[in-house]
Amino acid sequence: MSFYKQYNVIGLMSGTSLDGVDLAFVNFYHDKKNWKYQLGECQTIPYDEKWKKQLKELRHKSINEINDFSKLYAIYLSKLISDFTKKNKLKVDLISSHGHTILHQPDQGITLQIGDGKIINTHMNIPVVCDFRILDVKLGGQGAPLVPIGDELLFSDYDYCLNLGGFSNFSFKNGGLRKAYDICPVNIILNMYANKLNKEFDDEGKIAMGGCVNLKLLKELNNLSYYKQLPPKSLAVEWLTTNFLPIIVKYNDSIPNVVRTLVEHISIQISNCIKSGQCLVTGGGAYNNFLMQRIINNSKANFVIPEKKLIEYKEAMIFGFLGVLRLEKQINCLASVTGAKMNSIVGNHFTQ
Repeated sequence: MSFYKQYNVIGLMSGTSLDGVDLAFVNFYHDKKNWKYQLGECQTIPYDEKWKKQLKELRHKSINEINDFSKLYAIYLSKLISDFTKKNKLKVDLISSHGHTILHQPDQGITLQIGDGKIINTHMNIPVVCDFRILDVKLGGQGAPLVPIGDELLFSDYDYCLNLGGFSNFSFKNGGLRKAYDICPVNIILNMYANKLNKEFDDEGKIAMGGCVNLKLLKELNNLSYYKQLPPKSLAVEWLTTNFLPIIVKYNDSIPNVVRTLVEHISIQISNCIKSGQCLVTGGGAYNNFLMQRIINNSKANFVIPEKKLIEYKEAMIFGFLGVLRLEKQINCLASVTGAKMNSIVGNHFTQ
């Protein structure tokens, strides 16, 4: 079969949970009817403690310090990409980088992802697309979530696509329009409490299984005003620090009880959003067996967990796809999702 258009892309993603940098090599092709994909080599490069600490603290720095660090981070990403392409002998047409979000306050017109695309382009001599959120925020949108255009064009067989990452988000069709929003914190908060027990994460939900639900804490978390807001809406670390964490701290409960209560909270919020139909589940939270059991128990939907590669790299892959759509001058950001004034073609394109 001959393809109308074809791109070999590296999609690059660094999420709020600071697990590391996801690199996904994807072949996107168009057969004059639909876009399709073949997910190839993928790798996650974990951040060492120094990078984790710097990325966590960066939002408290001055804008000049952030800009300087963004250049260093771009050099770091370039090295990761270079090693990845050499190791796997890849021929790459495009690098499409989400970067790492430092500030995201769309209601104040602020969003900032570090990882200077011009520097990556200079180092790699491969076209780069990055800075995907800025234009949508300028157009009055949330600048998030951006993955739903990929759900729309690549995963339309499912009624819902759910991502269990640092925060959970999902997308779905409603009245012919794609809709999506962030549901609640997931790995960012579960990992935070697992770290207190010197564990990177709650492996298969074992910490949660050793605890009991704190009903008062659960009720207070479920009553947070965010859950009553109508979409479009999105969550960020700032919201977690200001609104979510102080409630947990106030109860001073044991870590297993907190984690168990968080799992119940997450499963309730997800089941409030996804009540029936076919739902594709991706993101690291899909490996948390106990969390998945609670979600399945609370909802009548059929939750489909795909192959490991798609669980871990769907987001990086779709950021690769956003870059392809940007080069093709096709809409890659949906106003029906973000609340912007109009659909747009987002991303800055750097080429030599």
